[in-house]
Amino acid sequence: MASLATAATEKASIEAFRRDVIEASKSALVLVDFWAEWCGPCKTLTPLLERVVAENAPRVQLVKIDVDKNQTLAQQFRIQSIPTVYAFLGGAPVDGFQGALGERELKAFIERLLAGAPPAPGEADAEAEIAALVDASEQAMAEGAHGQAAEMLGALVRELPEREPLAAKYALALLAGGKVEAAAAALASVPADSKDADVARARAAVALASEAAPVDDLAGLQAQLAASPDSHDLRFELAGGLLARGDRDAAAEELLAIVRADRSWNEAAAQARLLKLFEAVGLGDPWSIKTRAKLRSILFS
Repeated sequence: MASLATAATEKASIEAFRRDVIEASKSALVLVDFWAEWCGPCKTLTPLLERVVAENAPRVQLVKIDVDKNQTLAQQFRIQSIPTVYAFLGGAPVDGFQGALGERELKAFIERLLAGAPPAPGEADAEAEIAALVDASEQAMAEGAHGQAAEMLGALVRELPEREPLAAKYALALLAGGKVEAAAAALASVPADSKDADVARARAAVALASEAAPVDDLAGLQAQLAASPDSHDLRFELAGGLLARGDRDAAAEELLAIVRADRSWNEAAAQARLLKLFEAVGLGDPWSIKTRAKLRSILFS
């Protein structure tokens, strides 16, 4: 962390600013904290800034500027109230805020900007290794080696617990192996208001799996349905059993059959389960797009 508050002259401060902010921001995200000794909110924000920046070092750096001792810089940046924080990337300011943010808001601010920050020395190699492990886990999933995929992803989650998409992928791998409770536990540490698409998909999949009760004698249930084809209860139970076994195609066909016969049955339970299934698979997935089209053709026929 650098500070311009002790610079001997305004000229020295400006030169230090060029070095510690402009040049430094070409290889890292630099946060510039304009503060003063008499500023109450600064005493809340500055320690928080220091801690969060330290957690993200060396990709994030902090420069503190005492506005009373660096009036020229304060005027150049039109500082009207403090604390004011500017974020620099690539030698230029890219964002900022005024006032004292909470820790969660500050972390979100930094994480968003880090997406455009250059990698720190050695970090590119680490990210490539993580990406390779994720690719390997996805290949294992495709081959049905769910336990192997969960083992690889679990190791990554333990190393990088703050990465929500990794927790989501881990939960899906556990779920594919039939470990519903473990999958739910894997998502427990992810904030409830997470906007991550992978997290939303994983949560929908866990909710769906929790609702879909396994059926020991699937063939027997199918025989009962064949004898009573108008029984929506049997068909809905069969769809749940098929989902529990991972047969989403057959499950979707049974649910579509219920909607086709009586879309309002059991408070539209079949349609609601289909919507959860689409969310669990991913709304942009080709399977979801195709099956949603079938549902629309039934609803609007």
